[in-house]
Amino acid sequence: MQLQFLGATGTVTGSKYLLRHEGATVLVDCGLFQGYKQLRLRNWAPMPVTAADIDAIVLTHAHIDHSGYLPLLARQGFKGKVYCTEATYELCRILLPDSGHLQEEEAEYANRRGYSKHKPALPLYTREDAERCLKQFVPRPYGTPWSPAPGLQGRLDPSGHMLGSAFVKIDDGRRSILFSGDIGRPNDLVLVAPARVPGADYAVVESTYGDRQHEASDPLLKLGEVINRTAARGGTVVIPAFAVGRAQNLMYCIHLLKERGVIHHLPVYLDSPMATDATRIYHAHRDEHRLSPEQCEAMCHAATIVNKPDDSRALSARRGPMVIISASGMATGGRVVHHLKAFAPDRRNTILFAGYQAGGTRGAAILQGASSVRIHGEDVPINAEVAALDSLSAHADAGEILQWLSGFERPPTQTFVTHGEPGPADAMRSRIERELGWPCRVPDYLETVDLT
Repeated sequence: MQLQFLGATGTVTGSKYLLRHEGATVLVDCGLFQGYKQLRLRNWAPMPVTAADIDAIVLTHAHIDHSGYLPLLARQGFKGKVYCTEATYELCRILLPDSGHLQEEEAEYANRRGYSKHKPALPLYTREDAERCLKQFVPRPYGTPWSPAPGLQGRLDPSGHMLGSAFVKIDDGRRSILFSGDIGRPNDLVLVAPARVPGADYAVVESTYGDRQHEASDPLLKLGEVINRTAARGGTVVIPAFAVGRAQNLMYCIHLLKERGVIHHLPVYLDSPMATDATRIYHAHRDEHRLSPEQCEAMCHAATIVNKPDDSRALSARRGPMVIISASGMATGGRVVHHLKAFAPDRRNTILFAGYQAGGTRGAAILQGASSVRIHGEDVPINAEVAALDSLSAHADAGEILQWLSGFERPPTQTFVTHGEPGPADAMRSRIERELGWPCRVPDYLETVDLT
């Protein structure tokens, strides 16, 4: 068995791992690169494998940095099946067409405003491309082995990162490899804890927060303080959040804050055309989260859902105390960038981040104190308060990753640390070697290793 790292090395995006075994070729995850331009350019560059030669793809979960390259790969000639859990398939039916639509929309906007260097600006892929590739999905249940390609057996176990997220284990009968994907948290407010797994001969583990611990503070308390502080100034809280996962957690938190009387009943808007469908999936997969049917309903009604573009534009024109939750989570595109243009220049407002901000994204620049960010060819000043809620993260921190790894029945022959920027990845490597005593290293982009 041979493993090649086609993404998520030196970055938290672009997850792609290519497995070759006796003529079979399987890709684990198929994500888009995001953030720095040199990373985003990889989305346009040819992959070091012909799309038609890939027999199957296995997804750990639906987030675009793990699934968003699929429509392009299918357009390039990939004809195989895409294996994942049922919830991941349902979420990809929402996220992938939306990704194609956003790219078409942004290309059209750039051409109309004339700020792109490309004449004309083109989308990486279209909504039609995304809808076409969905026909290749074959959902599989947790805990039941199946064969993604001749000579290989696959298995999915719950990873607790989002609905449908999974640890992926591939076994060729002589050796096995486990891909962590993104590891969830043991005490998440909404999702169930990651499953304990016996391990494998080789492990590929994420390191998004490999160099830090999440705040021990109560996220509800901090969220309430930010909202009340901003409302007292007559301002708006803008929260960039992925429409699937973070948005629902935030809505549940806001429901609890209102129920307990911590915040006033100010208007809360979830500006996402995907939100209604995403919330329906929470009802359909109650075994993957901690909420009762009543709590799920309360979460759904904690915010007014904004679907139409005209209503979204009207929201940007409003003023006064309110909360706007809008995608994308790292402010790389989508409706939230229009809200940032409208609200970031005003000191009364707050931009609140509730998830990881990859290097090179607008979110990371704002969180690091940038005085302005570039949006639609304009420099937008950041005068609003900037705050972060790390304790609401859906990613395990360094200690929680080590806790999960320590549940393995035996040490892997080799552990590869990926899905982290250089500092966190190396910190995670060091802790695994020091505290668990396992052979461990951080692979390079496009590196190939023999698993023998």
